[in-house]
Amino acid sequence: MKSVLIIGLGRFGHHLCIDMANRGNEVMVIDKDEKKTPDLLEYATAVRVGDCTNEEVLRSLGVGNFDLCFVCIGSNFQSSLEITSLVKELGAKHVVSKANRDIHAKFLLRNGADEVFYPDRDIAERLAVKYSANHVFDYFELSKDYSIFEIQPKAAWIGRTIEEADIRANYHINVFGIKKNTEVVVLPRADYVMHEKDHLLVVGLTKDIDRLLASIK
Repeated sequence: MKSVLIIGLGRFGHHLCIDMANRGNEVMVIDKDEKKTPDLLEYATAVRVGDCTNEEVLRSLGVGNFDLCFVCIGSNFQSSLEITSLVKELGAKHVVSKANRDIHAKFLLRNGADEVFYPDRDIAERLAVKYSANHVFDYFELSKDYSIFEIQPKAAWIGRTIEEADIRANYHINVFGIKKNTEVVVLPRADYVMHEKDHLLVVGLTKDIDRLLASIK
C-alpha cells in the first residue's frame, strides 16, 4: 500500500483516484473546483479543495509524507509547471506530472517532475498499433525499442509446439503467455501445442515483432 496525492481532478485524475483506491492505496485528492470532489468521497482517504499554485495550500497538505504525488493538470500548463516545481521544493519524494506535448515534458522534467506521462498520446499510439495490423489484439510499449504484443499464431504454428515452431530462433522474440478465452497460461512450456483460437503474448524488439506480423497471413 502506498500513500498517494493527486492534484487535479479532470477525467484522468478521477480515474486515477478510483483505480489507486481500488488497489488498496491511501489517496488524497485536491482540486480548486469544489464541484469535482464529491463523487470521490467513497474512494479517497481525504478530499480537499484548494488552489495548489498557492504554496501555503501545498504546504498544508504535507506533500513530503506521500510516496507519490501526481500532478494531473492538462488544461493549464503554466499551473502544472508551477505546481510540479512547488511540490518538489516542498519535499515530495516522487512527482509524476501529466504532459500534453514533448516540449511540456521537457520543462516539467527540468522543474521537478521525476516522471511524465502522456495519456492522450499513449492511448492514441496504442490504438493506432492495434488497429493498423490485422493480427494484433493488444499492444503495450515497454520502452523505445521493446514491446509486448498480443497476436494470433501463424497458420504454420497451429498444431505444433512452441519448441517445434522455434519462434525465438526464427524471430528473436519470446512467448511468455497464452490467452485462451479468459484464461491466461503464464510462461507456457516448450511442449505447449498452439491452437487456432489461442492468443500469443510475445515480447521482444518492436522491429522483430513487426517482422513477424508482416509474415502472418
